[in-house]
Amino acid sequence: MQPIITSLLDTDLYKFTMWQAMLHRHPQTQSTYRFVCRSTPEFPLVDLLDEVRSEIDALCALKFKKDELDYLASLRFMKSDFIDFLRIFQFQRDFIEVKADGSSLHIVANGPQVHVMGFEIFVLSIVNELYFRRFDQASALTEGRRRLGAKIVRLQELAQEARHRHPFELFDFGVRRRFSGPWQREVVQAFASQTAQWFKGTSNVLLARDLNLVPIGTMAHEYLQSYQAHGVRLRDFQIAALEDWVQEYRGDLGIALTDTVGMDAFLADFDMYFAKLFDGLRHDSGDPKEWGEKALAHYAKLRIDANSKRLVFSDGLTLDAALDLYQHFADRIQCGFGIGTQLANDMGLKQLNIVMKLTHANGQPVAKLSDSPGKTLCDDETYLAYLKQVFHVKN
Repeated sequence: MQPIITSLLDTDLYKFTMWQAMLHRHPQTQSTYRFVCRSTPEFPLVDLLDEVRSEIDALCALKFKKDELDYLASLRFMKSDFIDFLRIFQFQRDFIEVKADGSSLHIVANGPQVHVMGFEIFVLSIVNELYFRRFDQASALTEGRRRLGAKIVRLQELAQEARHRHPFELFDFGVRRRFSGPWQREVVQAFASQTAQWFKGTSNVLLARDLNLVPIGTMAHEYLQSYQAHGVRLRDFQIAALEDWVQEYRGDLGIALTDTVGMDAFLADFDMYFAKLFDGLRHDSGDPKEWGEKALAHYAKLRIDANSKRLVFSDGLTLDAALDLYQHFADRIQCGFGIGTQLANDMGLKQLNIVMKLTHANGQPVAKLSDSPGKTLCDDETYLAYLKQVFHVKN
């Protein structure tokens, strides 16, 4: 059987944008990424061990092809030296460990960050697809197509609903939690062909290229978290990360992620300078309406016209939840909605909640203090307490 991953473009755009920034700014950083399953699977994930190892072996045999590099080079924010780096890049099997941990999978990538940061999305896609292969494929696809058709009809109904100041914009963010690679392609193709007025792109670089869509993404938590170990004062790590991003992209890729240490601490650092330079903000934890109101209040305090800015919502969204948020905010600010699991793995089966997060950089722990406590991930309780103290986080 063909490996699950056959192209190194089959990942999220923000992996490349963070990768380039890290290569240019902190190429020497050593890091550790750890796989975690936050939900209870239907069967022990350790049952997948041999298959996961085989898929990782196949991943480590891949290199970027000329047409893939040409596509990346066509994106105006990708620089020629980064493309040259990718030309010779290959994942090193020695940098990732896959073994049994009781009934769970122990997957840890450890090594130079610019050599291991790319593992995350591929590992999650592999585990997800292998897991869902154990269920009845025909019935899952039948139910998946029924639900997909209902979503498309729901979206098409927008044309008959009240007009708002800003349009509804939907993105696919489903690579890491998809039912399978072919299913994600089918879903994205269906939305792109039948709801083009509202469906504006995908985070999957391979699908964006193949289907002539806009690739979507800027930064994830790992980018900001790594700055906790880059030699700046801990209180200033967000400022340093945002400043480096501005210097790297100079106006491109202007959506900032807000919840590495919570929205309140983020806004304390997001002064007039950053608020004017960044196009908008991305929500990934906590109550989305409360978060959006805080963002609007912050722009109002800075006397910035919110209609010139954008809020991107991406935290466990369903289409109905996205439409509800749109009704709430669309007359006051531009909105975008990135839906992952509920687009790419809505098959009537219990979904896995799996992540692979940065836990250490340069030999010290890093963490995020999510606005949703269950999303906080850190191996070191002492460091976590210190981080909370520095940023006055109470939960």
